[in-house]
Amino acid sequence: MPKQQRVFPDAKAVAAALRPSYPVYCLRPDILKRRARDFLTQFPGEVLYAVKCNPHPLVLDALYAGGVRHFDTASLPEIAQVAESYADAHTYFMHPVKSRAAVRTANEVFGVEHFVVDHMDELEKVLAETRTRDLVIVVRITTPPSLGTLYHLSAKFGAGPDEAVELLRRAASEGCRVGIAFHVGSQCLRPDAYSIALDLSGQILAWAGVEPVCIDVGGGFPADYVEMTTEPLQDYFDAIRKGLKANKVKPTVQILCEPGRALVASGCSLLVQIQLRKDGQLYINDGIYGSLSETVDAGIRFPSRLVRLVGGEPSRETRAFVLNGPTCDSLDVLPGTFELPEDAREGDWIEIDQVGAYSNALATHFNGFFPETFVTVQDKPPAQQAAA
Repeated sequence: MPKQQRVFPDAKAVAAALRPSYPVYCLRPDILKRRARDFLTQFPGEVLYAVKCNPHPLVLDALYAGGVRHFDTASLPEIAQVAESYADAHTYFMHPVKSRAAVRTANEVFGVEHFVVDHMDELEKVLAETRTRDLVIVVRITTPPSLGTLYHLSAKFGAGPDEAVELLRRAASEGCRVGIAFHVGSQCLRPDAYSIALDLSGQILAWAGVEPVCIDVGGGFPADYVEMTTEPLQDYFDAIRKGLKANKVKPTVQILCEPGRALVASGCSLLVQIQLRKDGQLYINDGIYGSLSETVDAGIRFPSRLVRLVGGEPSRETRAFVLNGPTCDSLDVLPGTFELPEDAREGDWIEIDQVGAYSNALATHFNGFFPETFVTVQDKPPAQQAAA
């Protein structure tokens, strides 16, 4: 359970009340609920939240309150967390490689029916470790590597066309229902990537000669970051509808998606404190081993603003600062720079926005630094206020 669940007007009120020398996640449940409703009302199918993106109980609670009842789970602990929290929730085991014990327990204890596979040995494992053929075997296929994404996710997972055909036929021959899945890659900036992948899915299904019960278009729906403005979410849904129509997908086929980042990125900001200034370098209490690893992995740049309690208003003049994380590793430096008031100093705080995705989920305990405090705030996210 979270250490704190207090409600504050905004991040400045958090700083005033807590005077935190530790990082604080500022959660905005209303934003999460709104994003959930956007997906649920606009996507032409079932919305599965990708739990790996942010599994914090408060995040899941907000999405559930927004109407999400289906969850993309990648491990037995994720399945158990969802199943034990929400009696009417449905979990889908969407990791292509699973232990035998996890497959068996997911099916027998938690009633999981949907299993993703991308290799014949994995399919045989699932068939051997489940006691029923009332399964949905979803075959994950590879997609081209140049579909406008920050993370290409077919290098590690996905079956080629010929292998996918064999998997679909083998699963169907065992009495299983079958589906097909793909993931165009995380933070996809091209809506047409989905229609391209749907065309490939349609070809594979035709070659296999099987009728799918579901088509999973995966995740990849993007969030806005500094110098990374995305196309409207509706454009992605329109591309998916176009791909479904072009491939004559029957209305009885269930369409699934697995959003993570697009659902939760804007629902949380991070309040960090400046603990030392060296000219153009600021030393803060979180970094790439904590909440901010995606600044390295994907070159993502987060919106930010200074929070000051004493000593008057910050300067209107700004300058570019390098932010250094708290660990003793010299690699713990955020790439690029952050534009902040030129008089930023020790004791000030920085609210870093758009960190709801892959932040606390990826944080380590390196050097004993671990961000774990959550509070609720009620204002709009800084990025939205700046755009208003």
